[in-house]
Amino acid sequence: MHARANIVIGLMLSAPAAPALAANITEADWGVTSAGEKVELFTLKGAGGLTAQISNYGAVIVELLVPDRNGQIADVTLGYDALASYEKDGVYGAVIGRYVNRIGNHGSFPLEGKTIHLPLTSPDQKIVIHGGNAGFQKRVWRAAMHDGPEPSVTLTLNSPDGDGGFPGALTATVIYTVTRDNALKMDIRAVTDQPTVANLTNHAYFNLGGDGSGDVLNERMQVFADQYTPADGDGLPTGQIAPVAGTPLDFRKPVRLGDIVDSSFVQIAQRKGLDINMIINGTPGTLRPAVRITDPASGRVMEVLTTQPGVQVYSDNITDTVLGKGGKHYGNRQAICFETQHYPDSPNRANFPSTEITPSKPLHEITVYKFSNETGATHAN
Repeated sequence: MHARANIVIGLMLSAPAAPALAANITEADWGVTSAGEKVELFTLKGAGGLTAQISNYGAVIVELLVPDRNGQIADVTLGYDALASYEKDGVYGAVIGRYVNRIGNHGSFPLEGKTIHLPLTSPDQKIVIHGGNAGFQKRVWRAAMHDGPEPSVTLTLNSPDGDGGFPGALTATVIYTVTRDNALKMDIRAVTDQPTVANLTNHAYFNLGGDGSGDVLNERMQVFADQYTPADGDGLPTGQIAPVAGTPLDFRKPVRLGDIVDSSFVQIAQRKGLDINMIINGTPGTLRPAVRITDPASGRVMEVLTTQPGVQVYSDNITDTVLGKGGKHYGNRQAICFETQHYPDSPNRANFPSTEITPSKPLHEITVYKFSNETGATHAN
């Protein structure tokens, strides 16, 4: 009995192991922050050719590799090579919170019969933007990987009561999933232990020709919005809701970006390009089309769907250059941003959709970036 058992065991040990299935999500170290926190980089590979790299620093979309009409792969997001650059500069690809975009009235707003005052860097500061001094884009999130045909990574951040001046202990969760149909799905949730405000989005900078390939002026954009929120020169909404009809902000049919970003229309000219909140048609809370953009040269198409009520369209109106991935120099209008969101300064605007969340009314929003290709001749202009 013992001799036979030893023979069987010996045969089992000498037999070649069955090949392991390749994982659709992998993890790699990506350095440490200046505070000594370990940071990881997750690579999610989809069946349709989309590969996403996500970091738990700032919940950043570091890379989106997308095939063109000829199968050539390019990274369609701007960013940096190293963690240190994300820690030092910019918001490329990061999740912004607790409140994306602007809060006016010198960073104050009413909430449940009280006036909340967010910290200011100077007494004359008119606006607090992108979460102020405690932005989620500069935090290390906890991460959990989930392998499968649609790989995902769940990122979680605990924001204590009073963080950045906002009341309530808040836990934010972002789940990034690469789907079978070549989309990156972003599921954002936030729960709180007392009434507070929250408005979270991702601030990815897209160039469908590939990062560092030049400006995006020849890309064609369609925004499914009949209305927008006019803003002043600081980008702060006036409180009005205006129709796009008869204005250069009518993107209900595709427009070439280069034909509109230098418009003399005040809502464009005062920001030296597009930087405006568009009100997405349909019912907030339901997943519906927000934006469709195409690159005639590569054939790449990106559709943005969201449950959010609005989308901030920003044409990267910078006046200097930024050293980006691979030593590339990013200049003016080399990207376009679609920040799906509630409207800026909603806590101070009773006529805007509310951004208040409570223990019984948490935040839950979904945004999907779906990629495909168009066939056809390359446009020369």
